[in-house]
Amino acid sequence: MKKIKIAIIAAAVLWVAGYLTFSNISDIPHSSLDQQAVSVLDGAGCILCHSKDSKLPFYAHLPIVGSLVNSDVASGLKYFDISPTIDNAKQNLPANETALSKIEYVVKNGTMPPFRFTIMHWGSKLTSDEKEVLLAWIASERKELNAGSGIAEKFRNEPVWPVTLPKGLDSRKIKLGSILYHHTALSGDETVSCATCHPLDKGGVDGLQTSTGIRKQKGDVNAPTVYNAVFNHRQFWDGRADDLQSQAGGPPMNPVEMDGGDWDKVAKRLEKDSEFAKAFKEVYPDGFTEKNITDAIATFEATLVTVDSDFDLYLKGNESALSPEAKKGYEEFKKAGCSVCHAGRNLGGQTFEYMGLKGDYFKSRGNVGKINDNGLLSFTKDDRDVHKFKTPTLRNVELTAPYFHDGSVSSLKEAVEIMSKFQTDKKLTDEQIDNLVKFLESLTGKVGGKKLEKK
Repeated sequence: MKKIKIAIIAAAVLWVAGYLTFSNISDIPHSSLDQQAVSVLDGAGCILCHSKDSKLPFYAHLPIVGSLVNSDVASGLKYFDISPTIDNAKQNLPANETALSKIEYVVKNGTMPPFRFTIMHWGSKLTSDEKEVLLAWIASERKELNAGSGIAEKFRNEPVWPVTLPKGLDSRKIKLGSILYHHTALSGDETVSCATCHPLDKGGVDGLQTSTGIRKQKGDVNAPTVYNAVFNHRQFWDGRADDLQSQAGGPPMNPVEMDGGDWDKVAKRLEKDSEFAKAFKEVYPDGFTEKNITDAIATFEATLVTVDSDFDLYLKGNESALSPEAKKGYEEFKKAGCSVCHAGRNLGGQTFEYMGLKGDYFKSRGNVGKINDNGLLSFTKDDRDVHKFKTPTLRNVELTAPYFHDGSVSSLKEAVEIMSKFQTDKKLTDEQIDNLVKFLESLTGKVGGKKLEKK
């Protein structure tokens, strides 16, 4: 028995020695920052637990150990699929804004890799040199991404940056798209327009839990704001539309929303407006086709950008633009991990996040009526994507209640409390929550030089 104990102690000592030795050896190539970042991320084994296509080691198929490995992979995918980030870096393409924040957070806070992972992968612990490489790469990527945003030099490495107006859009298409956006001929009985569910004088939302469509039918998900939607990675809560044009074609053909029939029927209804039809054909000679209608609407929606919020002005160098409480709220926003998902120029809209990382949100919320909770699963048909939803933009968030995909929360303060509980597991004081709300209220921007207001 004594010999067994000695052997166990010796093995433990050797393991610790090996861990301390090999986990601090780095082999960073002398190449571009992109390639160095790839080398570090690959060497740390991030892709093993944070990729749908990871090739697991042999022991992942063994009893007991295998169940632990698969549990780690399932958990890792809830937080982050790193594959697109690594693929982009390999091709020297821009990184996703939110991916940068996720990686930065774990590097600075030392939350990855977990101890159980390092037991089997001694070299996965990042060395100080490897951390420096990743942080330098993140800073470099952000500098490219926020170039032209007007951000002050001291804020160039912040996880978020100012939004700017789009350039090079056809003014004729914008005008036609505005008319179409408000035109009820897109719906089968000519009672519903895009503006019905996304009124521009109310923050781009109708203020309902779920919108009311044609024949007073109720939808099964909350209508997100149309403002700044042009900056979203994909459209809809479930990401089923590639871009604004694809999104614009959805509601007119949805039997609950507009029930427009088909695009030929939509065209015939629009052609009744002879003056508009004439103006439309001057820009689109082949007339009211699906492609032309959605192109015009998408071009108009691309202009719905809210600039010069108090927070944007602050990031541009006007430090008096934010109240002391809002400044504290922004620091808390980063410290609590909110900026991990709500990053970039749109403070969201770039990734699909699992609702309830730190607790069962759906069990806790109770009965909220008929809501589609599938999220990204509806688009990808991958069971691992259930309950993942597009991270909404936080711009103008004080105007876009009720919140979340289920429209279950009407108070911004309550929304902050729920997010801190179920997404970050942070216990915030009343003062911290109030400061966070002040920060969020500073994100309301301007359209045509006029600040959006509550109606």
